[in-house]
Amino acid sequence: MLELGGQTQAAGDLIKDVSEADFMTEVVEASQSVPVIVDFWAPWCGPCKTLGPALEAAVTRAKGAVKMAKVNVDENQMIAGQMRVQSIPTVYAFWQGQPIDGFQGALPPSEIDNFVAKVVDAAGGDASGGLDEAIEAAEQMLDEGAASDAAQTFAAILQEEPANAKAYGGMVRAYIAMDDLEQAEAILNGAPAEISAAPELEAAHAQLQLARQAQDAGPVAELRAAVEADPDNHQARFDLAQALAANGQNEEAVGELLELFRRDREWNDGAAKTQLFTLFDALKPNDPVVLNGRRKLSSMIFA
Repeated sequence: MLELGGQTQAAGDLIKDVSEADFMTEVVEASQSVPVIVDFWAPWCGPCKTLGPALEAAVTRAKGAVKMAKVNVDENQMIAGQMRVQSIPTVYAFWQGQPIDGFQGALPPSEIDNFVAKVVDAAGGDASGGLDEAIEAAEQMLDEGAASDAAQTFAAILQEEPANAKAYGGMVRAYIAMDDLEQAEAILNGAPAEISAAPELEAAHAQLQLARQAQDAGPVAELRAAVEADPDNHQARFDLAQALAANGQNEEAVGELLELFRRDREWNDGAAKTQLFTLFDALKPNDPVVLNGRRKLSSMIFA
């Protein structure tokens, strides 16, 4: 059936009309597991009548790798204001609770397909299945503390498939576990250009950042005392979060950074938010610390 503005209502859960009441659920939270493309439109917008159906068709062709939310700006002005939508159509892509890409105005079909493909790639892309068992075995070695054996296995996988992002990321993490940060950085810098933005390498980069911070982290007890003495000592709270992360107390570290963001989100050029993203990237996407932390951060941002 046709809606106002000539936009088509697609069957199933891939494409939905979203309002202020369910934006958090259908976009922010839903994007934790699959990217969500948000189309800001209005019934009176001519270009929207062309772009909307073309986007829906591209999302449908992606067969579940991406979802789409349609937001009527006339009926949902608060969301449009929060997202700084100044003209329509405006399109944003959300992944893991945050906008990662977007554009304004109508695009030709080929560019729409490229946009959707880029969003899907940013959320994981395709991985080769032939070496999955070897990668799982290497990951298990790493989890069990056999970092050197894991590094050798990842290296062997890379001989078979030089652009395997999972193996590259795993080898970086193995050298971090062996406390050889220089070699970890060298491996990371040597990754092929086509996988340099892969999630596995971004996660390894974030872990390397945290490992370097851990070398300079102060004593948790002293920093906690400084924060308790002066809750508005933002630097002490930020340092405490770094020290907690260095000790593997990730949930507590996220809690301190969220509190810092709540108190002053602009402090030190948004350092709390930046550090939260580093922590989130370093942990597994389905880690409860990540899921809860992203949800709380998004609630603050969109409150």
